[in-house]
Amino acid sequence: MLRILAFFLIVLAAGLGFAWLADNPGSVSLVWQGQEVGTSFTVFVIVEMLLVAGAIALFWLVRGFFKAPDRVTRFFSNRRRDKGYRALSAGMIAAGAGDALTARRMTTQAAKLLKNRREPMLRFLDAQTALIESDHARARSIFETLEAEPETRLVGLRGLFLEAERLGDKDAARNYAERAVRIAPHVPWAGGAVLDLKAAQGDYDGALAILEAQRDSRLVDKAESRRLRAVLLTGKAQGLADADPTGAKIAAREAQKLAPDLTPAAVVAAKAMIRLGDAKGASKALESAWKAEPHPEIAALYIHARPADGVAERLKRARVLAALQPGHVESRLAVAHAALDAREFALARTEALAAVDAAPRESVFLLLADIEDADTGNEALVRQWMSRALHAPKDPTWDADGVTGRQWLPVSPATGRLDAFRWVAPKPAALALGDEAADPMREITSHYPRSSNSVSANGVGSPKTGEMTLGETSRPVAPIAEAKADHRDQTVGV
Repeated sequence: MLRILAFFLIVLAAGLGFAWLADNPGSVSLVWQGQEVGTSFTVFVIVEMLLVAGAIALFWLVRGFFKAPDRVTRFFSNRRRDKGYRALSAGMIAAGAGDALTARRMTTQAAKLLKNRREPMLRFLDAQTALIESDHARARSIFETLEAEPETRLVGLRGLFLEAERLGDKDAARNYAERAVRIAPHVPWAGGAVLDLKAAQGDYDGALAILEAQRDSRLVDKAESRRLRAVLLTGKAQGLADADPTGAKIAAREAQKLAPDLTPAAVVAAKAMIRLGDAKGASKALESAWKAEPHPEIAALYIHARPADGVAERLKRARVLAALQPGHVESRLAVAHAALDAREFALARTEALAAVDAAPRESVFLLLADIEDADTGNEALVRQWMSRALHAPKDPTWDADGVTGRQWLPVSPATGRLDAFRWVAPKPAALALGDEAADPMREITSHYPRSSNSVSANGVGSPKTGEMTLGETSRPVAPIAEAKADHRDQTVGV
């Protein structure tokens, strides 16, 4: 709009100027070599304007003549550059698709067309193509070259970091990630990698500092930050448990407040307080964790929190704990184990059978075998329970990226990922017991008459064991004494 307005203003000014000249005529005379030439002033102005325009045109012609070779060269150079960038783009697409052959051909073509230009993307494409071709030595060499340049240092560090992780060189991976964090603290992969690596190497204070910086930069939200901080504090407390119980208690208690459902935090805190002689505080911490998430390790530690207690006192503590989660399978198992130790076989059997109804798994059947062995000594029925244990679903265990175990760790031993462990039960296996598959408890539980009312964790049932003559089971039973011993060992070291 402004350009149109300016054009009209110029035309208006020119028209006004010529109109003024027409209203004010005059004459101009020029004497040159004895000849006098005269004309009107208007014609003289027009001639002068034409001369100026001709001079300008002549100047541009001469200038264009001398610059023609450069323009021709630039035309072919731009055409070559455009072809190179098209080849580079096609190579990036082929590399992303995993087409190593096309990616390498496009890389070679782009390198020829852009050989006189410093193109970081060309080197990056070369490195990606080398990775697809499994030429890791060439890829590392290119990443090292990229890392030496300020403008490509970050991408070079990431490539070197991934190669170090592939080779399992955690020290080198940590070094590259820390250097990347110093260059760009906001990059998530670098911060997350340093966080995981520091945690894997036991540098929990350093990991906590990085987590705090990530939270301040809003790279992680508040909920995730609280959870990861709790995991790191729990790992720190585990490391301090033997040398510094007070420090372990402080770290674990803070972790439990941040993540009440993090069972290992409560366990470490309770063990530290028991070492410090604070059994009451340990019990409160375990009760709080039990309300959030019942766990067998919490139950075992709670029941044995006071070493001087006898079996009767431990049974009372088991009932108190079970009352916090009435009807839960772990509550019933805790009471059943404590009742077995106290030789309250009726209560132990009642709670164990209730646990079978809630979660028929290996440890419950082994517990019933222990109860029967201690109460009646009926070997046939003991073998029946043991046979059920062999075919029952496995008990929950700590699992992280396919690695299972009884001990929780802050970092996955398989991938190095932080907060990877979860308390999960394996998928139940199908029972192949012929006619008994429809109701695996039918034959055994027929020997235990039950009252119509279920027995709570605080009540005492009185089922009677009837006379029984059971034949041998239809399939041979392998000895599982080791499994029984494993599940019988419920003491917790403090």
